[in-house]
Amino acid sequence: MYSTGSSSSIAAAIGDFNNDRRLDMAVVSNDTNIIAILYGYDKGFSSKSTYSTGRFPRCIAVGDFNNDTCLDVIVTNYYDNTVSVLLAYSDGSFQNQMTFSTGTSPYGVTVGDFNNDTILDTVVTNHDDHTISILLGYGNGSFENHMTFATGISPQSVAVDDFNNDTRLDIVVTNYGEHTVSVLLGYGNGSFENKLKFSTGFFPQSVAVADFNNDTLIDIVVANYRNYFVSVLLGYGNGSFQKQIVSFSQSRPYALAIGDFNNDALLDIVVTNFDEMNTVNVLLGYGNGSFENPMTFATGSYPCAVVVDDFNNDTQVDIVVANNHDDTLSLLLGYGNGSFENQMKFSTTSGPSSLAAGDFNNDTKLDIIVTDSASDEVYVLLYGNVIALRTEMTLASGGGSRLSSVAVVDINNDDLLDIVVANYATDNVGVILGYGNGTFKSQMMYTVGLNSHPKSMAIADFNNDAQLDIVVTNLNTKNVELLLGNDNGMFSLQRSYEIHSNFTPFVVVAGDFDNDGRSEIVVAYDNTENVDIFVTYDIGFFTNTTTYPTGSQPQSIVVDDFNNDTILDIIVCNNNDNTISILLGYGNGSFKDQMMFSTGFYPQSVAVGDFNNDTNLDLIVINGFNGSVSLLLGYGNGLFDNQIIFFTGSYSQSVAVGDFNKDTRLDIVVTNTNENNIGILLGYGNGSFKDQITFSTGYHPNSIVVGDFNNDNQLDIVVANEDDYTVSIFLGYGDGSFAKQITFSLVSMPTSLVTGDLNNDTQLDIVIVSSDNNTIGVLLGYGNGSFAKQITFSAGSYPQSVAIGDVNNDTRLDIVVSNKYDRTVSVLLGYGNGSFYQRIIYSNGGFRSTSIAIGDFNNDKRLDIVVTNPGNNNIALLFGYANEAFVKERTLSTGNGSRPQSFAIGDFNNDDHMDIAVVNSRTNNVGIFLGYGNNSFTNQLAYTTGAAPKSVALGDFNNDSNLDMVVANSKDDNISIFLGYGNGSFTNQMTYSTSSNSEPYSVAVGDFNSDTLLDIVVANHGSNNVCVFLQYGNGNFSDPKFFSVGHGRLPFSVVVGDFNNDRKLGLVIANEGTDNLKFLLQTC
Repeated sequence: MYSTGSSSSIAAAIGDFNNDRRLDMAVVSNDTNIIAILYGYDKGFSSKSTYSTGRFPRCIAVGDFNNDTCLDVIVTNYYDNTVSVLLAYSDGSFQNQMTFSTGTSPYGVTVGDFNNDTILDTVVTNHDDHTISILLGYGNGSFENHMTFATGISPQSVAVDDFNNDTRLDIVVTNYGEHTVSVLLGYGNGSFENKLKFSTGFFPQSVAVADFNNDTLIDIVVANYRNYFVSVLLGYGNGSFQKQIVSFSQSRPYALAIGDFNNDALLDIVVTNFDEMNTVNVLLGYGNGSFENPMTFATGSYPCAVVVDDFNNDTQVDIVVANNHDDTLSLLLGYGNGSFENQMKFSTTSGPSSLAAGDFNNDTKLDIIVTDSASDEVYVLLYGNVIALRTEMTLASGGGSRLSSVAVVDINNDDLLDIVVANYATDNVGVILGYGNGTFKSQMMYTVGLNSHPKSMAIADFNNDAQLDIVVTNLNTKNVELLLGNDNGMFSLQRSYEIHSNFTPFVVVAGDFDNDGRSEIVVAYDNTENVDIFVTYDIGFFTNTTTYPTGSQPQSIVVDDFNNDTILDIIVCNNNDNTISILLGYGNGSFKDQMMFSTGFYPQSVAVGDFNNDTNLDLIVINGFNGSVSLLLGYGNGLFDNQIIFFTGSYSQSVAVGDFNKDTRLDIVVTNTNENNIGILLGYGNGSFKDQITFSTGYHPNSIVVGDFNNDNQLDIVVANEDDYTVSIFLGYGDGSFAKQITFSLVSMPTSLVTGDLNNDTQLDIVIVSSDNNTIGVLLGYGNGSFAKQITFSAGSYPQSVAIGDVNNDTRLDIVVSNKYDRTVSVLLGYGNGSFYQRIIYSNGGFRSTSIAIGDFNNDKRLDIVVTNPGNNNIALLFGYANEAFVKERTLSTGNGSRPQSFAIGDFNNDDHMDIAVVNSRTNNVGIFLGYGNNSFTNQLAYTTGAAPKSVALGDFNNDSNLDMVVANSKDDNISIFLGYGNGSFTNQMTYSTSSNSEPYSVAVGDFNSDTLLDIVVANHGSNNVCVFLQYGNGNFSDPKFFSVGHGRLPFSVVVGDFNNDRKLGLVIANEGTDNLKFLLQTC
């Protein structure tokens, strides 16, 4: 057990906090207001087994000598002039030795197929008769009598490879007595040519072969015991070699091995220094046959042998050294950058002299076999399937925070794990950024509302910007808050979405259920029997208003670029002083002071177009009380010529422009309210117009729009008739004339209208605001000049003007309305099918607002709003921003009295759609909802669990590539394992005890012993500990190993991660009793 220093641990999370590829643990304790970190470590080699050899076993090699796929062992017996062969059993044990004769004083040994019969043979150096012995294998574990071939004086170490590129194995040996190496080229039939000699340093002790200069030719490296250097002999590929290149070590090099220690695809060397320095040197290769200066790492006393490989399955090369004088082995785990962890030592018997590595028990982990010259035996050390944790740190969440939830994730995209916590009592979410060495920055807190009491969190990308966001459920305010993340770990709180439920949102989980790259959420409520699916949706948000003065009684407004700077400007009609105001935009949301230009009497409405074909925008203004329009020709610099007057009918109120006779010249249409008609003024294209032609309308036409409503490529006209509650449509003939009006009845008095495609059917629709009953009406067009029955939506008080546009960037048209009497703007977001989301209300900051328009005034690619406030003689701007929220998509039933408690998301039936597993705490089952990939799901399929299940996690526990489940049963003191069939169904539960009165609250999975198999960790609320179940790879698990988090801590959650980049998983445990997180990190 491992202490967390608390009596009340309430939550835990698991992750690799120190980037050592081992899971660590963070524990929340609410009695001490801290977070404890427990770092995971790997205990390395476990118990040994001993086997007899001949006298003074000197060197060792491994290979499969009897073709049973198990690694066997061969040992040279220096005093017996024999080799011992120990044939392996599949469980890591060995048969009694068989001996085979060699030459005198056999020393080094290695294996290879020297006669090309696909059966392993052996070569042995005979130190005292200056030969090598070749023992050809029979493939059944026995060997022919040895054949000898001459070498230099006192051969010691041996290596094999193809030095002359003839596909036949050759041999190189170190001649200790004459400072050379001998190369014997093979014939491929078990015999060899006479030796070739190449000079080395003094007393060459050890040899290895590889391609050190990346020319695809095999080279030789030699450790020279008396010269303090290694020799590299680069191969020519014909069996001969260049003169040695010297690379210095720092002491007496004895044994060496080759590997890529810094993952640069260039070979490096490790050398043992056999003296009182008690070190190894690592020489990183340049890839040209030379090496960097040596780096030194401590070992035991007088290291005499070395092997390299990946012993902890983290894909990095590690080093194992035999220490002759203190009877130990040293394990140095590699970081993958050329450096290594401090050694871990393992006891041997007296005088280890040589070692070899292999997976002797078929558990996918490399083991070690060591020769003991003093006792005439070898012994096997199996790499243990064990884990250990050490308490590294505790993190306080903040005074009285009452930690309620914890998660581990790389929140700021720096490839380092961070921690996120929900603080119930202080109404905030805390983000704790990791440094990647197991330590963390101070907590950054984000409020989620006064008295909100956050309970549960989920982390995912909800707005598809490749940044992680945080969603949190608030118990007291009964809502879900969303904090959108940016790439530096900072967050912005979005406007909350009220769940509108009598029940409290209790737990939340995220998943992409419709395969659109944006995560949705699933929410369960306290004491309910269903869960809800919410989709993420950008509902937009508008800031408080910014105002700019205008003339007296601003009435109508349009936006466009009037000075050709690609920035939107604003034009306003000023009713009482017979002017228009132009406000030129800076493109950042601000505007120059207004410039004013005279119009006719009582300007009512304004429209924009190029009426003289000079490519500059002009203005046409309706003068309400003198039956005319004013034309102001633009200079293209924001200035306008004096008005030109053209007469219309009585009390014209609204104007629109279009080419009604298809002569490429803009024409004008106006509503003549007192005459119940519209007037058409056909343009000459030079800034002048024909006299108006009139067409009868309904009573008091007050608003007008143009568009092609019957898809005949001719412009049509739609008019709102105020007093008879109708709209009139005039279908155009394309020659400036129109068919007789067609009228459509409305349910209320129309005040203003606009047109656009609201249901994405490529047909124009109409939006009408009605002041008398505070509504918005939608007429969906059929594309033939007729419309569907009016659909009505609520607006604010006395709506006056309407605009449409995509204000939330979802490619669907939305409606924006100015409301005169409640000083608001209503935004109705469109679903793209002609219906709209409930209105969102924003203050317009003014009095008796009338006209509204939209445009992007600050170039942020989001639409902004501008309204006229006649009561204040100003315009008000509301700037649009992104604002993600959640909208309920559907409800899923979990069964009567079920009370869903926890979720997990995964693909249970291998259809590439996300499914949901939900733990139902009152009905003692886990429910499966299979997803269709469109946010809809099958009915629940339930599987019985233990009593009061609290938590669920997923993983492949039997290596069949199908997801399985583990559930923590809090009242039965056990966990349930459900193995998945891969079709959405599962086996009945298998249970494993977590000990009496343990009350398991939380469960997580991870590979804690680096055997590539998923293990299980459980936070036990009742017994103040966590326990780990190691997987056997077949769906079964070991008995639990317990780690205390401290008396009274009450751990309630556990998560996993590598927090210090040591490739070992550690744990983060959240503690209810001490209100903190505790970290447990692995140490080996």
